[in-house]
Amino acid sequence: MEKANLIKRFFVALFLVAWIAGGPGCAGSSQHESTGEYMDDSIITTKVKAAIFNDPVAKVLQVKVETFKGVVQLSGFVDSPEVAARAVEAARSVGGVKEVINKMSVK
Repeated sequence: MEKANLIKRFFVALFLVAWIAGGPGCAGSSQHESTGEYMDDSIITTKVKAAIFNDPVAKVLQVKVETFKGVVQLSGFVDSPEVAARAVEAARSVGGVKEVINKMSVK
């Protein structure tokens, strides 16, 4: 009886470890990011914001940056088309950026 109980506990523990390690909360899909992808995108977003702010022409704070699976979307208002173009170029220069979608509007 004790051996059967030990085997049962072993399989329950094995199941729990497998479920935690590879459960649905960890896997990404086309509409949801995995935990690792979310962290990568957070880093990319921060680097893109810094690149735009540090650019002498594009230095704008009104641009919203969102990243999903390496695709960066820029939105908000800028003063000129040149500023928008520089913001897009600054975003493209960041490592890990796969694509930049420009949704910015000129005031």
